[in-house]
Amino acid sequence: MTVREAHMTEAEKMMANEENLLNEKVTLNDWFESGMTTEDYIDSMKINKKDMLHVYETFALTEEDRAFFTQLQAQQLRVIALTADWCGDAMLSVPILMHIADTAAMDIRLLVRDKNLELMDQYLTNGTSRSIPIFIFIDESGDEQAVWGPRAPEVQQLIDDLRTTIPAEDDPTYEEKQREMYRTFKARILSDESLWRAVSRSLQERLQPLI
Repeated sequence: MTVREAHMTEAEKMMANEENLLNEKVTLNDWFESGMTTEDYIDSMKINKKDMLHVYETFALTEEDRAFFTQLQAQQLRVIALTADWCGDAMLSVPILMHIADTAAMDIRLLVRDKNLELMDQYLTNGTSRSIPIFIFIDESGDEQAVWGPRAPEVQQLIDDLRTTIPAEDDPTYEEKQREMYRTFKARILSDESLWRAVSRSLQERLQPLI
């Protein structure tokens, strides 16, 4: 203990400890280690578990896709996935990532967005939106190699088209139309396998430079 520390009040000591914690840089390795395995994440789900497993169990990579993602095994990548059980986009994209990770020998750790805002705020969409999922690919040293999310272009186009059906916020039918839009969106991403392929293709394009 230093002379200064010996004369500090408890409140001053608490402030000093908080300052020290803030000054300690949390690395992507630290975030990875704090995440859930896919098994633990699925076990924790209460909203979209059944639908996410439907996508996982129905989707399969093509032979061409498997050949591509197998090439990534040598990179020994790991993935941090910022996600949430309630999120329809995560319900679609996380199971696609799981298939890719199995083929590419990538370890995945999942972090719930609202419990990990310090990391989330480093990966805002357009610098403002906490959109998820966000997949952060890191190497053995914990250095970021690629980032993907929150949507494949085709999925973004779908949501943009659906939003044109929603009236202005002061319209009395606004809330009803918004709920209807989200129901339609969820139904499409659960049944339209071309959107599943679009997610896989988008991830492949993002990871291509690493091969």
